[in-house]
Amino acid sequence: MKDKLDLQSTDITSLNIEKIAALFPSCVTETAEGKKIDFDLLKQELSTEIVKGNKERYRLEWPGKRESIVNANLPTTNTLRPIREDSVDFDTTENIYIEGDNLEVLKLLQESYLSKIKMIYIDPPYNTGKDFVYKDNFAKTGDEELIESGQKDKYNQRLVANPETSGRYHSDWLSMMYPRLKLARNLLTEDGVIFISIDDNEVHNLRKICDEIFGEGNFVGNIIWETATDNNPSQIAVEHEYVICYSKNKLNLGIWQVQSEKAQIILEKYEQFKKNNLSVKEIQLNLRAWINSNKKSNAVDLSGVSHYNYVDHKGVFYPGNPANTKKGGYDLDIVHPITRKICVKPENGFRWPLTTFRKADNEGDVLWGDDENTIPKIKKRIESATELFKSYFYQDNRITTNMLKELFDNKKIFENPKSLNLLKKSISFASDKKAIILDFYSGSATTAHAVMQLNAEDIGNRKYIMVQLPEITDEKSEAYKAGYLNICEIGKERIRRAANKIKEETKANIDYGFRVYRLDSSNMQDVYYKPQDYNQGTLDLFADNVKEGRTAEDLLTQVMLDWGLPLSLPIERKTISGKEVYAVAGDSLYCCFDDGIDEAFAKEIAQEKPLRIVFRDKGFKDDTAKENVKQLLKQLSGRTEMRVI
Repeated sequence: MKDKLDLQSTDITSLNIEKIAALFPSCVTETAEGKKIDFDLLKQELSTEIVKGNKERYRLEWPGKRESIVNANLPTTNTLRPIREDSVDFDTTENIYIEGDNLEVLKLLQESYLSKIKMIYIDPPYNTGKDFVYKDNFAKTGDEELIESGQKDKYNQRLVANPETSGRYHSDWLSMMYPRLKLARNLLTEDGVIFISIDDNEVHNLRKICDEIFGEGNFVGNIIWETATDNNPSQIAVEHEYVICYSKNKLNLGIWQVQSEKAQIILEKYEQFKKNNLSVKEIQLNLRAWINSNKKSNAVDLSGVSHYNYVDHKGVFYPGNPANTKKGGYDLDIVHPITRKICVKPENGFRWPLTTFRKADNEGDVLWGDDENTIPKIKKRIESATELFKSYFYQDNRITTNMLKELFDNKKIFENPKSLNLLKKSISFASDKKAIILDFYSGSATTAHAVMQLNAEDIGNRKYIMVQLPEITDEKSEAYKAGYLNICEIGKERIRRAANKIKEETKANIDYGFRVYRLDSSNMQDVYYKPQDYNQGTLDLFADNVKEGRTAEDLLTQVMLDWGLPLSLPIERKTISGKEVYAVAGDSLYCCFDDGIDEAFAKEIAQEKPLRIVFRDKGFKDDTAKENVKQLLKQLSGRTEMRVI
């Protein structure tokens, strides 16, 4: 019930549109002005003959699509600034956490991470009618301007509610997602994949824009994630969400399979028995007794692998079925090693050729009977037990919520965090141990947590890049009361706490740190004057083209991005000829932003023979020194490329 009067007459047109929508829902469409009737379709619905209208085509259109394409392609003058005080192990870590609008950040990462990201996982706003969507600025020609409403704060965030009653309910959401996915595709390796969490409200539209951006043939699959029961009154209680997966090039993916986690449990138990100096026979008896006992108690789920209960000097195995599934198998005369007689054969013949059998026998992987009356079998080692990535995943989302709550001293500081187990599973199947994982809707940083946890378990060297807009937390929330003023503060603290917990529990020697960067305007002055407007004040301003308050590390970061160098590269600070020098990835890039650069300094730094070197334009002693430094570097270090900012 409304609290305030509208103080206006009834909108009869809107009422009529709703009446038509009830009869012909396919004839109602979204436009820039809101809901409208597609009169061509309405005519067709009311005619038994084909009505000529706009040329039909199979593609998804919405108001704002062209602008979203333009927005993806517009360059940005923004940069990233390092925040050392929020980072952990800044100088040595290769993990990245970035605060800022993900569209701008994705643009900044285009050169440094082009075709370098193995896997992307995102959990964007679901468009439930209550979530916020990003309202991006679009460049317009001439005097045309897109007028936007919404909140804007010091972080330049633009988030507006997207109610179901909005005339551009789907269109606004699609305009938010399209440019971000378009830029994300550029970052994927040729065998890279993207996972996107979504629910029923937009899964159909998400599939369509992903078909357009990634190609319909690069659709990998749709994971059904069963969560908790939906207690909201409805016709069908919704108990699931989706995670759709697309690839950069599906032909490069191969088969996704990993060692079975259940088989790993049996292997760990085998290793425990082995440490007790038991004989092979005793180990087998103990292992079988444990598996049988577990079947009764159901303490551990070993379904599908409990038949791995044989042990020999090489380890755990089960005897593979030698029989072919139908008549016409291999008719082999296999001689028993003791009796020297031909062994009995399966009724349909053997399922493998003689070369396979001989190879297995040479490697000690054939299980012989006491005599020729037993069919020989090839041993299937437990190490080869694998599982495929299945399209169904179950985990009650309350488990994830409670896990995060426990991590934050029993405080519920984040609503609906992502599933840590689903993230771990996705990463383990879709990437290798040296992969870079990107999440540009980082939220509470579950993806970073999953990367660290997986690295600790398999001694991997995966790296993550998290991107999150610093959305302000509600003043009534537990997060705000606990001192977390925005979501980025929650994410960074979650990584710190998860790292400490993993390190304490596993003792694994992995990278627990992360470098924090914050999106900001360019470090360079952006002031232009007409000739008649110049005065001494403006000339003094141009004496230094770097904005006041920007540090040498700020400049270094912008140079790395402009030169297409990853932000994770090691950075070393040196003192050469009394001046501070930053060395990136050994001799890949040297930067010196001090004043007084002269010939003596050039001779000293030329001995380092860097590939690239950058100075401030104002940093040279004078114009003569600038030219002399350039010539000296050419002379003394011919491969060095010099630039100035």
